Amino acid sequence: MRQAGRYLPEFRETRAAQDFFSTCRSPEACCELTLQPLRRFPLDAAIIFSDILVVPQALGMEVTMVPGKGPSFPEPLREEQDLERLRDPEVVASELGYVFQAITLTRQRLAGRVPLIGFAGAPWTLMTYMVEGGGSSTMAQAKRWLYQRPQASHQLLRILTDALVPYLVGQVVAGAQALQLFESHAGHLGPQLFNKFALPYIRDVAKQVKARLREAGLAPVPMIIFAKDGHFALEELAQAGYEVVGLDWTVAPKKARECVGKTVTLQGNLDPCALYASEEEIGQLVKQMLDDFGPHRYIANLGHGLYPDMDPEHVGAFVDAVHKHSRLLRQN
Repeated sequence: MRQAGRYLPEFRETRAAQDFFSTCRSPEACCELTLQPLRRFPLDAAIIFSDILVVPQALGMEVTMVPGKGPSFPEPLREEQDLERLRDPEVVASELGYVFQAITLTRQRLAGRVPLIGFAGAPWTLMTYMVEGGGSSTMAQAKRWLYQRPQASHQLLRILTDALVPYLVGQVVAGAQALQLFESHAGHLGPQLFNKFALPYIRDVAKQVKARLREAGLAPVPMIIFAKDGHFALEELAQAGYEVVGLDWTVAPKKARECVGKTVTLQGNLDPCALYASEEEIGQLVKQMLDDFGPHRYIANLGHGLYPDMDPEHVGAFVDAVHKHSRLLRQN
């Protein structure tokens, strides 16, 4: 996650020329940023360079990326009637043609070397940004909506689901070979709120995307759900219609496997900060992680994204250790 990111000097160089969302709207720039980590590391998949907040933008909201602060919505959703400002969710896919062009261009340049993963933010996570107006440590404004305006919250979450489904299907049509849905703010909801306001829409996205792909005569693609800090919902997520459940680093691999059963693939979950350790210790941590997960239905990954101050050499040590210990596991 964030394999194309500020930890790479070439990423910083490419990104210096234009603002963040202008970069997202340039298929050529997105393709270049997607391919940069693959030139450095023998990764097993590419993740298209984009951002989850292109969806609120396509719904008509202004979003800027403020250096040092992160995303900012100058006019967040404050009242129920603000939902009337949003565009029809059916037009969202047509607004995001630049993402589809980036995916097609990247698939062509990859020439079958590794598969390409597309992604989007899940409805609750997108709602938090649209209501809070940016990041938040508490999500108090978004959660206030859930308690004080439950009907309007469901209306907004439905609008977002209706926007996400054609967007994700469009990514597959453009060439994405797997899809990941990020519920980055799951941890701000306890089990009750999660089951009421997040899980139904997570399920619906998978169900509708698969149905639409079938209707269009397209082969299904694996879908990954990553609900950060959503350890309380692993059993439910395993039955939500996704082939893969992503884990953050706070979950013990063996406990996760007990929760999800044997038919779901797990992805994760090394603490990203482990990459601050020595290369030798990274190797030991990776070996422990792979031993804990075992060789079946497992994708090695970090438990969250890479941070800007991480040493690319240590990222390389992580990738190499995964490949080395994978080979040993399979031999045994």
